[in-house]
Amino acid sequence: MSTREASHAGSWYTNDPDELSTELDNNLARVPDTLDDDDLPISGARAIIAPHAGYSYSGPCAAWAYKALDLQNTKRVFVLGPSHYLPLSGCALTGFAEYDTPFGGLAVDRETINKLMQTGRFRQMPRDYDVEEHSLEMHLPYLWKRLEQTHDGDSSKFPSIVPIVVGSVSAAQEKAFGDILAPYLKDPENAFIISSDFCHWGRRYKYRPLLYDGKLQNQDVDPSFTLKVSTGVLERLTVDNPPIHEIIKTLDDISLDAVQSGVHDNFYKNCRETGNSVCGRHPIGIVMAAMETAAEDGLPDEKGRFKVIHYDRSNLVNNPGEFSVSYVAAYAIM
Repeated sequence: MSTREASHAGSWYTNDPDELSTELDNNLARVPDTLDDDDLPISGARAIIAPHAGYSYSGPCAAWAYKALDLQNTKRVFVLGPSHYLPLSGCALTGFAEYDTPFGGLAVDRETINKLMQTGRFRQMPRDYDVEEHSLEMHLPYLWKRLEQTHDGDSSKFPSIVPIVVGSVSAAQEKAFGDILAPYLKDPENAFIISSDFCHWGRRYKYRPLLYDGKLQNQDVDPSFTLKVSTGVLERLTVDNPPIHEIIKTLDDISLDAVQSGVHDNFYKNCRETGNSVCGRHPIGIVMAAMETAAEDGLPDEKGRFKVIHYDRSNLVNNPGEFSVSYVAAYAIM
């Protein structure tokens, strides 16, 4: 048991705590203090979706999710992110006792980790891959900043974290992991951070849906393959020859409609039909499945589903040689 180093500090974001604090403060300050007449943080907003790219790209978008996150009564924070480097089937838990940040260390809730391991559904994340993986680490400075604001800088009151790396899983497996996490999701002392970027568009990602003869095709995978969602995309486009970035936004809009529906199967089906390269689709799917299980006990309509509050892209693509990654901020009241 040891501390996982902040391995991406100094590259994906600054490792200088003063500079980092200023950057995060500035990003959070640019987010309005109210959304739809509700003060931020949103009372009861214990689950968020936020991006995990370098802060110069996705940091401003992530700030929207973190400013909405209600951490007032939180005793532990589950952080779920996709596995980018380890070929992983299922979910893996950290073997570290602490995750470091430029601000200080966040303790891992080993008791909860052990309980999850006892279900027989999780494996332990190999340490070298744990250190290499960025999808969880990129959220911890923001989490620290918001905990600092919530507890007036008293780190002794900070909750522990439960890092979970999610690999490739089927719809049934998403629901099975969701069933395991549902009791934790219902507990008002727990918060959930879901790490995900949305559409990765470009040759490097093997995902470049373009219009060919009035149909939407991803020719990087199969020139003869027409996306099943093509008609729906075309209906939403407002011009005959839209710029590529509008196609990207429309694909994301359709995915986000599925996320906001609160129906796990809608989102899983959408990812299969559009091929939208949402890297955190499985962490999102698991938490959506957990929300459905939690809702069986009778949640009010306004609870247990995500609300998207901000959308951004790293680049507005105009030609097929470019690339972009989409970023989303969303919260759910539980």
